[in-house]
Amino acid sequence: MRINIRVVPKASRALVKDEGQGLKVYLTKPPQDNQANMQLVEILAKHFGVKKSAVNILQGEKSRNKVAEIKL
Repeated sequence: MRINIRVVPKASRALVKDEGQGLKVYLTKPPQDNQANMQLVEILAKHFGVKKSAVNILQGEKSRNKVAEIKL
């Protein structure tokens, strides 16, 4: 399953919101040294109940708008 994600780094708490056509994910980590992407993978895995290896960021590794693939 592919999903569009809008990321908000350096938020006060980690949170996932449904935004109609995709998800809006608030991350506590900064977008430096790939920290935000690693936290995004962890949060998506927990949200969908899959292992972290089942979550891949397909597009937007250096952008706030991302496309992720989740293997259910």
